Amino acid sequence: MANLVAIVGRPNVGKSTLFNRLTQTRHAIVSEHAGTTRDRQYGKCEWRNKEFSVVDTGGWVVNSDDIFEEEIRKQVLIAIEESDVILFMVDIKTGVTDLDMQVAQILRGAKMPVVLCCNKVDSNELNYYSAEFYKLGLGDPMCISASTGSGTGDLLDVIVSKFTREMSDIIEEDIPRIAVVGRPNAGKSSLINSFLGDDRNVVTDIAGTTRDSIYTKYDKFGFDFYLVDTAGIRKKNKVDEDLEYYSVMRSIRAIENSDVCILLIDGTRGIESQDINIFQIIQKNQKGLVLVVNKWDIIADKSKEAVAYFEKTIRERLAPFTDFKIIFASAVTKQHIYKVLEEAKNTYKSRVNRVSTHQLNEVMLPIIEATPPPSIKGKYIKIKYCMQLPATYVPSFVFYANLPQYVKEPYKRFLENQIREHWKFTGTPINVFIRQK
Repeated sequence: MANLVAIVGRPNVGKSTLFNRLTQTRHAIVSEHAGTTRDRQYGKCEWRNKEFSVVDTGGWVVNSDDIFEEEIRKQVLIAIEESDVILFMVDIKTGVTDLDMQVAQILRGAKMPVVLCCNKVDSNELNYYSAEFYKLGLGDPMCISASTGSGTGDLLDVIVSKFTREMSDIIEEDIPRIAVVGRPNAGKSSLINSFLGDDRNVVTDIAGTTRDSIYTKYDKFGFDFYLVDTAGIRKKNKVDEDLEYYSVMRSIRAIENSDVCILLIDGTRGIESQDINIFQIIQKNQKGLVLVVNKWDIIADKSKEAVAYFEKTIRERLAPFTDFKIIFASAVTKQHIYKVLEEAKNTYKSRVNRVSTHQLNEVMLPIIEATPPPSIKGKYIKIKYCMQLPATYVPSFVFYANLPQYVKEPYKRFLENQIREHWKFTGTPINVFIRQK
């Protein structure tokens, strides 16, 4: 499981700019207007062979009449509770403000390490002004320029040195680890309670190496798996649960610890942007997926046409990955909840499914010969051999070609679709690599 770093601070100090630089993306919107970032952005960063997760939060504002600023303050509190390292950003050009002092007062009480980062140090002369920030009581300030990248290498060295644990599997038993994730009020707690029932002696809570990881063993009705870091098991956060972005931080932990994710969607509201955010985190981490439309018992129109339309809409919103099961269930009435468990178990089996090299070549080579990769610059691409790589985290296939650099993404998707059509890999991501023959 990756370590989690939260970037916090008052508005307009450059948090989103640093997030984009660390994750090498442009996902976070950057502008000169304070308060641009209101939702939490999530990305991956790798430094010195260590991969960790980065979360960009909204600017911290206290005692404000603006309801958005109050919500931003709440999400920063969540980030502080959930992260392994807190990166507190300040603006060297404006110096220490009252808001910085208030943030620092709370951060001094945080149990996890805090790295103080002075941004917008665009010239060596500005380095001298960093001494002012010692009054925050958070140690030595790191001087960087997020826009130019100056000093970010040294900053990453410090962040990585603060990690207190290595990435490892906490549970050694070779059984599925299943997480129930979804936006607030989708019914996660109800579904977990339906799974566990009243007979608590069939489950065992096992604390993980982190302060918030709890595995609950479930071994009744022929199932044997761990429930991971789910909202129903973990203690409730002090922050209001109807917070939109509450689910993202909670989901990161649960998803990274799991093999298969049960993504819960509120049937009364349909698929929303927050559901898609969580789906994208599942995809980034290459986890298995079962999608459950909850609260189906209170939906008025349950006709085949309504179900077909609902499924079509979901798959269109989550494309290009569409090979996963969609189950219409009710956590309250327990309608189809054991089908949910069955499909989660099947998805886990898909992740460990193997296709023999002989069988793979026998099926795929005639398909490739009938539909070869399109020629580029008059050069014809020939694929003569393929195999499934052994001992990979997700099913991974390599195709050997004479000109692998000319095989584009659409053709890789074609190969993936053909593999899915002939073998059972429902719910799990597939990696397709093209290598030199």
